[in-house]
Amino acid sequence: MKGFSVRGDAAVAELDDEERMVIARIVADVGLLLGGEQFGMDSPIDRDAGLDEADEIFRHLRGLEESLAEPHDPAVLRLLPTASKDDRDVADEFRRLTEGDLRDLKVARLRTMWEQLSEDGPEWAVPAADAMSTAAALTDVRLVLASRLRLDSDEDAERLHDEIDLATHAIATDAEDDLEVDPERVWLGMLYQALTWLQESLVQFAIEEDGRE
Repeated sequence: MKGFSVRGDAAVAELDDEERMVIARIVADVGLLLGGEQFGMDSPIDRDAGLDEADEIFRHLRGLEESLAEPHDPAVLRLLPTASKDDRDVADEFRRLTEGDLRDLKVARLRTMWEQLSEDGPEWAVPAADAMSTAAALTDVRLVLASRLRLDSDEDAERLHDEIDLATHAIATDAEDDLEVDPERVWLGMLYQALTWLQESLVQFAIEEDGRE
């Protein structure tokens, strides 16, 4: 994986096939969470039918999808936060007036990103004009993962980083059983860190692009 860099009038990152599939899959899942249609498919698929070795990378995402389907999901509240914690009537009215359009906007941005990731080849090209909207879509994906990982503060994020470092060392030395490594948390944490890094490089591209105008 290589972060975004300038390539003509676009920001281009490089991903291998597995990385593209994983990111595209979680992007589509967040779109479903927000009430959008399943990206690129007319009907839901049977995710347990005909699994091959490549499909194994999606195993940890199944629990994520199931947990996000619950009513009052905390991930939804991160994506569509309450406007006022002190006045329920104001909050409900604001949500009634704005939530539909906000959901549609977020789903549209996610769909555009999914379409970019679904193109053939190792390059993920984002036109300069779409850089900030794509960065916003990445924020939404990261918010969902942060909810799943229970990241509520900078200290939680630092703790996750330490856990991943420890788990990586444990796996490399065949000591993961002794340290009781949670593979799902480590896997999702590594995905969260990768998306954070990609987003930072994309935002940096947008800042530099704005400075050139």
